[in-house]
Amino acid sequence: MADHDLLKAPHGTPIADDGDEFTFCSTCAFSAACLSEGYDKSQLRDLHVLVEHVGPFREGDHIFREGDPFNAIAAVRGGTVKTYVNDASGREQVLGFFLPGEVIGLNAIASARYPCNAVALDTVVLCRFSFPMMATLASRMPGLQRHLFNLLSQDIGKASLLAGNYTADERLAAFLVLLSRRFAERGFSATRMRLTMARTDIANYLRLAPETVSRVLRRLQDEGVLKVDRRDLEILQPAVLGELAHHVLRD
Repeated sequence: MADHDLLKAPHGTPIADDGDEFTFCSTCAFSAACLSEGYDKSQLRDLHVLVEHVGPFREGDHIFREGDPFNAIAAVRGGTVKTYVNDASGREQVLGFFLPGEVIGLNAIASARYPCNAVALDTVVLCRFSFPMMATLASRMPGLQRHLFNLLSQDIGKASLLAGNYTADERLAAFLVLLSRRFAERGFSATRMRLTMARTDIANYLRLAPETVSRVLRRLQDEGVLKVDRRDLEILQPAVLGELAHHVLRD
């Protein structure tokens, strides 16, 4: 099966392309850093050697598990990845969701072992980068090194985003606004999206009860802010949603 066949997805789910001899994949996590250095794909043979295309992972497949040895980070090419841990009682705690163009595994750098589990929420394909080799290459490419630092900073920011004492409406609004921005940054629609994560996963991530998430979604739909059809969601009033998320996002 050809790579591009692996990237076909249901309506609304982001799809990556492979680029060509000179241009990067549409969701390449490192293209901005490389382009800022004046390199196109053909000039980055060292980086290309570091990349291993892996997958597809099917829904429910684990990409890595907590405690596995760390030797690579992975950029999502297609699909959505959920990271989570199990607490002392065995209850799942969702840590985050990763979209095409985003990188998983950054939180394993310090300990040299993955501190969480990563599981595919739909059909997922990845670009896996050898971290030791990437670190060596980054020492020769200041732009790539800065980009790695930026990715680390974003990862920390995501983890602390919802730590404040916010209402359920504010938390869910912030989640949807950020999801919208992340899709838009990668060239996808900012207002129409497919939620590949279950309501229970969203609720877990936001530290809310599933029925609370469903109730807030219904109210926002009744007020004309959103249109929700199962997992398909459309933001009808972005400004209203943004105002509701304002205190969480602080912008």
